Amino acid sequence: QVQLVESGGGSVKIGGSLRLSCVWSGYGSSRYSMAWFRQAPGKEREGIAYITVGSDYRSYADSVKGRFAIAREDAANTLFLQMNSLGPEDTAMYYCAANPVPYMLVGDRLNPQKYNYWGQGTQVTVSS
Repeated sequence: QVQLVESGGGSVKIGGSLRLSCVWSGYGSSRYSMAWFRQAPGKEREGIAYITVGSDYRSYADSVKGRFAIAREDAANTLFLQMNSLGPEDTAMYYCAANPVPYMLVGDRLNPQKYNYWGQGTQVTVSS
């Protein structure tokens, strides 16, 4: 069983930055693909960033490309999401997720239905 625990959310001004963390545990989990998703009230869950084992490949949604960066530190079982130039449209609950394969097909990477394990989420609120 893999467990994921997010942290780092909070309230931030427009144009500000936040860094989210997700600590994972479980046998073999260092060989898992990892991703960040977000869900705003009344909207579907949106995949925003993906990273393979070994950080060989990353994928981003167009909505965050150039502003967000995903990273992982396998020695510390930690996934990160650096978020810059935040706007009100980034307000959402942010979740980390894991899939027990080291690499995923490009079309699957930001699809929430392809992930087996989820954290409880951390809220990000961006306002003026």
